[in-house]
Amino acid sequence: MKKFLTTTALCAAMAAPAAQAQETWNMQSTYPGSLTQLGTLGVRTAEHITRITDGAITVEFHEPGGIVPALEVFDAVGTGAVEAGWSTPGFWAGRVPALQLLASVPFGPQAGEYLAWVKFGGGRELFDELWEPHNVKSIHCAIIAPEAAGWFRQPIETVEDFEGLTMRFFGLGALVMEKMGVSTQLLAPGDIFPALELGAIDGAEFSMPAIDLNLGFYQVAQHYYFPGWHQQSTLLDLMINLDVWESLDESTQFKIETVCNANIAYGLAEGEALQYGAIAELEERGVTIHTFSDEILEALEAAWLEVADEQAAADPDFARVYESYSAFRENYSRWGELGYLR
Repeated sequence: MKKFLTTTALCAAMAAPAAQAQETWNMQSTYPGSLTQLGTLGVRTAEHITRITDGAITVEFHEPGGIVPALEVFDAVGTGAVEAGWSTPGFWAGRVPALQLLASVPFGPQAGEYLAWVKFGGGRELFDELWEPHNVKSIHCAIIAPEAAGWFRQPIETVEDFEGLTMRFFGLGALVMEKMGVSTQLLAPGDIFPALELGAIDGAEFSMPAIDLNLGFYQVAQHYYFPGWHQQSTLLDLMINLDVWESLDESTQFKIETVCNANIAYGLAEGEALQYGAIAELEERGVTIHTFSDEILEALEAAWLEVADEQAAADPDFARVYESYSAFRENYSRWGELGYLR
């Protein structure tokens, strides 16, 4: 005698969701998870991917050195030693110099213009092309507010005051500072404070006031300079092993990209909201806030234009990305002049 499902049982069987494969991703960060925005936005990304996929992908955030050292994330993601990484493309100048232009650019655009180029002006496509040979799919996943120009033990009143200094500096800005007579080092966040304290460096740039406050630089340097000419906007990215990315269905890829788009909006708003309180607290702690003179900023910009020409001449990919970036900025400038108060 044949057995038939009742109508109720049949409906229940049809409504039951298909079993979903579950996997865990190790996401190695270059920033501590507790570090304002630079780390916390990575933790948020890991949590939100886990939530939006209903646990089908559980992303585990790992502190710097948790699986591999911070500055080895590039290779770790590409080889599949970890499924994902949290960083900024500017860290990989030694591997792919052109990636720096998709992280932060001296005398570059504010967030709205920068995102416009990345998302609608060709930057996204160039980003994918640069990463693909290294077996990485990377998605811009946060943008942070302008940085400060740096911390100094002594005031910087003239262009000549840079000569002979040793500084922690990042990215393309470091090449500019070297033209100003500064010896630069790229130090990880946790190494900057002791280097300043011991006098191994004379100054340092790291990030925005809320982040610099978190790291306590005011305890060892009292002169804090603006504007952050070298990083008016800084993009962070979620790096995913390309084989892992291509194994995902389109729906899951869409969910991950949606998390990153939401994280960009969240992080931009949060970063702008955090700064005024941080500046007030720094001043309460005895920090003197300075702005660079027009003379100094003009010298820095002239040095940047030299660096840009040199980098473009040395690397075809840098030249190609810089051409796209520059053309977009030139076209955008008319709208920038008309649409925004100066």
